[in-house]
Amino acid sequence: MTARRKAIAQISRLARRAGGTAAANRMVPEETPVAFSFAGTTHAVMMASPADFEDFALGFSLTEGIIASPDEIEAIEVEDHGAGIDIQIRLKDQANTRFEARRRRLAGPVGCGLCGIESIEEAMRSVNSVGASTLTLQANDIVRSVKLLSKVQPLHAETGAVHAAGFYLPDKGVVMAREDVGRHNALDKLAGALARAGIDGASGAVVVTSRVSVEMVQKTAAIGSAVIIAVSAPTALAIRTADEAGITLVALVRGDDFDIFTHPDRVVSGVAKHVA
Repeated sequence: MTARRKAIAQISRLARRAGGTAAANRMVPEETPVAFSFAGTTHAVMMASPADFEDFALGFSLTEGIIASPDEIEAIEVEDHGAGIDIQIRLKDQANTRFEARRRRLAGPVGCGLCGIESIEEAMRSVNSVGASTLTLQANDIVRSVKLLSKVQPLHAETGAVHAAGFYLPDKGVVMAREDVGRHNALDKLAGALARAGIDGASGAVVVTSRVSVEMVQKTAAIGSAVIIAVSAPTALAIRTADEAGITLVALVRGDDFDIFTHPDRVVSGVAKHVA
């Protein structure tokens, strides 16, 4: 059964303004539990916008290192169970064997004192270096990417309550974008959409409407992009991780202003001025 749900709901509320209080309608985003099941066993459950399920499943599998390429997935089936969505992902033999070994390693025996250590290592997994990326951006590319992303957010335009992740090419603009109530989910959906479209992650920059946590950097590295551009601020761990992975982290984009935290050489103009 294929899941088809509305991503937006209309609700009534009391709107209190300077001129008084009145009943009015407002559009708000839906969110629903989305389970990722591999070989019939649930691996993770996310609260997410009920849209772009195939992109979400593929992107999550890629950015979490469950698969190395889309070819390792045999099938994706999306099932609506009323209370939530179950995405059944069937892996091909080698990928499934690798995933089962990983799951056994993380589960461990009950009461095992090492289980927490292994889970911490999984959360703090190292990211692959983006290597000698040839991508360069002008200062106006940074500003333009954020402006263009704001124009391809239909859910946010109606609700004002979702995040977006987009992919920016200097010569084409934002060529792909996905939205979700969760910032990680939006980036996973973007990763899946890029993979399904056959777009090389190294060819452009990831642009997000949220802050940059370490997970956002890890997922950007998995996509293969050497640049992440964010409207909000990064965490210290995200900065260290981006630096180690060779990723250019640009954040706090406000109008024409922005901060470059790591590897500024990929932004070829507008970086010489020092400010407090």
